[in-house]
Amino acid sequence: MRKRLSSSLGAAEIAQAQCPRARLPAAQFGSVYAEKVKALLHRHSALAYFIVTFVISWGTLFTAIGPGGFPGTEEDFARLLAPAIAAMLLGPSIAGVAMTAIVRGRAGLNAYVSRLKPWGVGGKWYAYALLIAPVTVLSVLLLLSAGSSAFTPGVAIAKDKVAHIVAALMSGVAAGVFEELGWTGFAIPTIRKRLSSFITGLIVGVLWGAWHFLPIWWGSSSTSGGLSMWLYLPAMCLSFLPPYRILMVRLFDRTPSLPMAMLMHGSLTASVRLFDPIGISGTAIVTYNLALGGAFWLIVAVTAIVDRRNLVKQPRAE
Repeated sequence: MRKRLSSSLGAAEIAQAQCPRARLPAAQFGSVYAEKVKALLHRHSALAYFIVTFVISWGTLFTAIGPGGFPGTEEDFARLLAPAIAAMLLGPSIAGVAMTAIVRGRAGLNAYVSRLKPWGVGGKWYAYALLIAPVTVLSVLLLLSAGSSAFTPGVAIAKDKVAHIVAALMSGVAAGVFEELGWTGFAIPTIRKRLSSFITGLIVGVLWGAWHFLPIWWGSSSTSGGLSMWLYLPAMCLSFLPPYRILMVRLFDRTPSLPMAMLMHGSLTASVRLFDPIGISGTAIVTYNLALGGAFWLIVAVTAIVDRRNLVKQPRAE
C-alpha cells in the first residue's frame, strides 16, 4: 500500500513538473500568460497593429452591412454609407492608441501625444502636404478629359456644388484624423525604426490599400461595370495609395508631425471626393486610377532623384 501511494505521489510530482500551470495559482498563471502575450506583441508590434486594424474595421463593417450585403446594391450603398465609413475608421484609430499603450506604456503615450503638437514646420511642408494631391488629381483628370468627357472633374458638373464641396471636406477631415491616429501614429514609427523611408511607405501603403478592399467591393455594384474583381480591386486600392504613402512617410521623416500627416491624408481624400468624375465606372474608372497611380509614382521618382539620401536613409530614432 505504501509503495503504491509513493508511486502515485511520484507521478503527481512528475505531472506538476511537466505542466507549470499545475504549480501556479490561477491569478499567477494569468499574469505569466499576460506577460508572454505582451512580449509577443513587443516582438511583432507592427504585424499585431495591422491584424487588429483589419479585424476591427472589417469585423465592424461586416456587422453593419450584414452577411448577405456584399456586394451591396446602389440603395444599400446610399443608405449605409455613413455607418460603413464610421466602421472602417474605428480600426486604425483604436488599434493605434491601444497598441501604443500596450507596447510602449506611459512613455509611449506621452511621445504619441507629443507628435500631435508640432505645427510650426515651415511653409514648404504645408504646401507639400496640402497641394500634392489636388494638383495631381486635377491634372490627371484634365489630361484624360481631353480625350473623353467621362473624365470631367465631378465638382464641375455637380448639381449642388456647395454640398459637394462640404461633403469632400468633411470626408477629408474624418479620414485624415482617424486613420492617421494609427497609420502614422503607430505603424510608421514602428516600421521606420528598422527600414528606410521608401520601404516603410511601400509596406504601409500596400496594406493601407488592401484595407480598402472590403468597402470597395461592397460599393462596386455601380462602379465596376462588370469587370472582374481580380482587376477592379487592385486597380482601385493599390494603384495610387502606395506611392502616396511613400510621399507621406517622407513628410513625417522631415517634420515629424502627426497633424501634418493628417493634413496630407485629408488632402487626398478631399481631392478625390471633390474631383472624381460623377458616374464613372468600368474601364474608365480603372484607367483613371491607374493614371493617377502613375502620376504619383512619377512624383516619387522625381523625389528619389532630388532627395535620394533622405528617401533611402536607414532607420531613425522614433
